[in-house]
Amino acid sequence: MSNLSDIGNLMYLDLAVIEPGEVTKASEYLINATAKQLSNNNIRNWIPLVVKEIAEDRYQVIGNSFIYAVAEAAGLEKVWCIIADNSEKTAEITKILAGEAIPKINLSTASRDEIKAALEYLVEQPSTVLKGVKIPVATNRIDEALRQEWKNLNPITKLKCGITAGKKIKALEQVFYLTPKSESERKPTNSKKTQDDLSKLTITELKKIAKERKISGYSKLNKSQLIKLLT
Repeated sequence: MSNLSDIGNLMYLDLAVIEPGEVTKASEYLINATAKQLSNNNIRNWIPLVVKEIAEDRYQVIGNSFIYAVAEAAGLEKVWCIIADNSEKTAEITKILAGEAIPKINLSTASRDEIKAALEYLVEQPSTVLKGVKIPVATNRIDEALRQEWKNLNPITKLKCGITAGKKIKALEQVFYLTPKSESERKPTNSKKTQDDLSKLTITELKKIAKERKISGYSKLNKSQLIKLLT
C-alpha cells in the first residue's frame, strides 16, 4: 500500500487521484471566494494538502480539507500534497495541527493550569453553553477533586461550580477525557495529601468511594470515620 519512500515528501499530484476524506466545515462563501482568488491569480496551493495513500496511486486527505475544497471549486487539475503515513495517530494530530479538530487533555492527570486553560477556551467560544461559569471556582473545585477515581465527567456536576448536567457537562467532552485508575491502582495511601483531598468531599461522595472500593461497614460512619477508613 504505502510507499515508504514517499512518506514525508512534497508531491504535485493530480486532484483526480485524491479523495476528500472528512469534508470541511467551512462555509460555501469562503470556499468559493477563495477559489476565485486562486483562479484569478493563476496561483498554486502553496499550503499543501496532507494525504495518505489508500491504494496504489490513490490518496485521501487527512489534513487541510478546506484547501481540497478550494482546489476543487477552482478547477485545479494538480495540487501540492505532503504524503503522510496511514496511522490513526498521524491522522489525529494532523487534524489538530490543521485546526480541524480540538485537542483533548487527560483530566485524570491534568494540572491546574491545563484545566483553567481548557475551561477558558470553552467559555470564550461564541456559542458557548458555559456562559456564567466562574472559571476560578470551577478550576479550583475540579483540580481539588479526586479525578483519578472518575469514570466519566458527571462528578463535576456535584462540585457546585456552575457546570450542570446536560449541555454544560457535554461541552466539557470537547476538551477532556479520562483514564480511570484500575482497582489495584486505587489503593489509598497514608499521605497527608490524600487526607486533605478526602476532607473536601461530602459524606455522600466519601461513601461512594468506599462502595467503589468494595469496603464494607461504611454506611453508618460519620465523615471523620469515613476519611480514616479510606486512608
